[in-house]
Amino acid sequence: MNIGEQAHSLGQKLLILDRDGVINKDSDAYIKSADEWIPIPKSLSAISRLNQAGFLIGVATNQSGLARKLFAEPALEQMHSKFKKLLHKQAGHIDALVYCPHGPDDGCLCRKPKPGLYHKISEQLGVPLENAIVIGDSLRDLQAANAVQAIPILVRTGKGKITEKQGGLPAGTKIFDTLSTAVDAILKP
Repeated sequence: MNIGEQAHSLGQKLLILDRDGVINKDSDAYIKSADEWIPIPKSLSAISRLNQAGFLIGVATNQSGLARKLFAEPALEQMHSKFKKLLHKQAGHIDALVYCPHGPDDGCLCRKPKPGLYHKISEQLGVPLENAIVIGDSLRDLQAANAVQAIPILVRTGKGKITEKQGGLPAGTKIFDTLSTAVDAILKP
């Protein structure tokens, strides 16, 4: 049974993606503008394939660059607008997009590895998180997935190779090179 069949057999069609390093190229200097927001090859078509297979797609992203005053909300909105427009050209869409604007020391409930963003997606879409699929490139993404009993997938793009090398991944974490290859496995007949 492939990952998608596992989720479907449990009545789940929700897939949550991290943004930076999974959908778009990441930077240690933060992605601060729409010009810097560059999709990873085949990531947008992978999301479109998930849409066509009937998955609800949520994006949950920590954006501490807001708290650090590296960019402001309008710049983030422009990045997300560019993302949605490029995705639309691939016949894809996002059902929910949520972000944490806080810094790592702010003590909020939404910053991953806490699962607050995932709960927000669940509430917006009216679907449970248990057995949802979560794809990320950092341990924080996978820890948040584990906290809500979702299926964790690590991709080696972004910070994924470093995350894999550091170890300590939640039990049952699947690992793929890219979002596109993860989607291949999820949709494999």
